[in-house]
Amino acid sequence: MALHTWWLFVGAVFLLSGTPGPNMLHVMTRSLQFGLRRSVAAMAGCLAAVVSVLAASAAGLTTLLLAVPGAFAALRYAGAAYLVYLGIRAWRAEAAPLDVGAGELAPRWSRAALFRGGFAIGISNPKLILFAAAFLPQFIDPARAKPPQFLVLVLSFAAVEAGWYAAYALGGRSLARHLTRPAIRRGFDRLTGTIFIGFGLALLSVKPA
Repeated sequence: MALHTWWLFVGAVFLLSGTPGPNMLHVMTRSLQFGLRRSVAAMAGCLAAVVSVLAASAAGLTTLLLAVPGAFAALRYAGAAYLVYLGIRAWRAEAAPLDVGAGELAPRWSRAALFRGGFAIGISNPKLILFAAAFLPQFIDPARAKPPQFLVLVLSFAAVEAGWYAAYALGGRSLARHLTRPAIRRGFDRLTGTIFIGFGLALLSVKPA
């Protein structure tokens, strides 16, 4: 894919992944409970779930785009509309404090248990596959081979996501103090909503190739 398209994708993923969601908060609380080294297992579990969902979504999208004429254009418009919808929901969300949790695991739990817990958190988010289906095709060049492009996007997403896991784990204690404040939650929600709406409106104005 074109280098500028890849940079646009990485920038968007950097902003979107950085906003606190289930995976980020799970990693942060595990770091607070068990320390940075042991929380790596929880990070690996969350990341494995994200990559699994993204890879499955990319495989399905590739099959669809190759088999159905006009699917690429339809998917872009549907995805852009979904991004706008997500943005509106984020703006309208109540400013309740983020729950950073006290955790349910005992400190003596194994790294395998931490991995399974992280994987369960990541894989249980049904919105992830919808987001992948809406977001990934926006950066695909229909004139080029699609599987390699999806591979680059999934790997890039995973790298950015892993970087944010590390940031949340390292800054867990200071972040936790801020994320429990409703005003901070409102700011995160509105930042996320603005990003989603901006992408959606921009994509709706672009005529697919």
